[in-house]
Amino acid sequence: MTLFATVHTDIEGIRHALARLDVPCYVVDTGHGIGVTTEEPASAIASVGPLPANRLGSSAFQARHGIAHSYLGGAMAAGIASEEMVIALARAGFLGSFGAAGLLPDRIERALRRFAAEIPELPFAANLIHSPSEQALERSTVDLYLRHGVRCVEASAFMDLTPHIVRYRVAGLRRAADGPVATNRVIAKVSRPEVAERFLLPAPEPIVTGLLSDGLVTAEQAALAREVPMADDITVEADSGGHTDRRPLVALFPVIARLRDKLRPGVGLGAAGGIGTPQAVAAAFTLGADYVVTGSVNQSCVEAGTSDLVRRLLWGAEIADCGMAPAADMFELGVDLQVLRRGTLFPMRARQLCELYRRYDGLDALPATEKDRLEQQILRQPLDKVWKQVVEYFLHRDPTQVQRASDDPKRRMALVFRWYLGMASRWATTGEPARVIDYQIWCGPAMGAFNDWARGTYLAENRRVADVAAHLMRGAAFTLRVQQLALAGVRIPVEYRP
Repeated sequence: MTLFATVHTDIEGIRHALARLDVPCYVVDTGHGIGVTTEEPASAIASVGPLPANRLGSSAFQARHGIAHSYLGGAMAAGIASEEMVIALARAGFLGSFGAAGLLPDRIERALRRFAAEIPELPFAANLIHSPSEQALERSTVDLYLRHGVRCVEASAFMDLTPHIVRYRVAGLRRAADGPVATNRVIAKVSRPEVAERFLLPAPEPIVTGLLSDGLVTAEQAALAREVPMADDITVEADSGGHTDRRPLVALFPVIARLRDKLRPGVGLGAAGGIGTPQAVAAAFTLGADYVVTGSVNQSCVEAGTSDLVRRLLWGAEIADCGMAPAADMFELGVDLQVLRRGTLFPMRARQLCELYRRYDGLDALPATEKDRLEQQILRQPLDKVWKQVVEYFLHRDPTQVQRASDDPKRRMALVFRWYLGMASRWATTGEPARVIDYQIWCGPAMGAFNDWARGTYLAENRRVADVAAHLMRGAAFTLRVQQLALAGVRIPVEYRP
């Protein structure tokens, strides 16, 4: 018998033994303390079987997406979930989702061409974000995905189904010998049961009928749409960076899981929000998740499409260093998102803009003192100059935005304020040194938790996304083995460390 360690003499040896996840481990009483061995003894106090990281979650999810691990690197908007990040995850056996939200079609197309050149046989996803204020952009993104044969989208921020997400799903339906096949896969990220229900059910008949009459789907596809749900997988998003309802995962997940089991048991269920440590990953799988989704922690990796200044701010974040601020894409609706508060005044300044929008009917209605403070402290340029930039921007992106604001002062005010909110994220990703205090950095408490766990290890800085994914999954398997021993009455004070 090879004895690796005893609790009283060699905690690192115990860690080493339990980290051999592909072999069984046995706990024995050595007479001097608890010992752990990988060879079966004559008598054992407790034992745990092999638990490689690729056995966590759902094998069906892995097979559906052609990956080795039940792990998705979620889409962070504006290309923060970059091409480099998606490619690195794909090559390591994980699924990565390109952060297409907020990007123009030509920028998205460059990314799709790169994927086709560098990972032609490997799976990836691309984000499709609901854009209630920019329907033309949502439509053009779907046009692009269909033209380039993108086979998986991560649908986010949807409050209801739109013709564009329905078109993507239905246009990929075909009939096989054993029933309908959905070649266009949808992973829907939701935080409310009523939204989850829309993705668990087939596409709404009126929308499908409209797509058929417009020649965007075939009659056969319209008929098949009645037989399949809108999504293959649903990610339950708890308190997270960016858009979030800030629901606790342990409360939200069971509710949507029961709904899934009632309506469509075959749909996968993932867990997102707060996933930043091996213990969090293990907890998600214990809840019944088929896969886990990370976000904030990936933004601190070298492959993320953001600046080194942002990475350094994220490396220093603690668990309470996040706050809420108005979202640029849903500003008029009063929707908030979660951002890093430490090292930036963005949350406070964004809130000031929101308050001005609520109190006044337009920019011309602003008191002189408010206008001066707005121009000098926040915008740092005259309102007329900002409006000129807004017009130039939307003439390329969505001209109807400017048309709608031409005779609507409130709408014009919203577009000017959205300029600051949008530029704040751009200043962060490009690393604009003069605007550090205005950086908008989407971030949730998972970042602080990861930093606390990684402190003192090589992952404290210079992180690589596939390395982070591998350690989180391996650490989760390790954590679950320790918990299995605890259920057997053997508590070992040991934690996985990278």
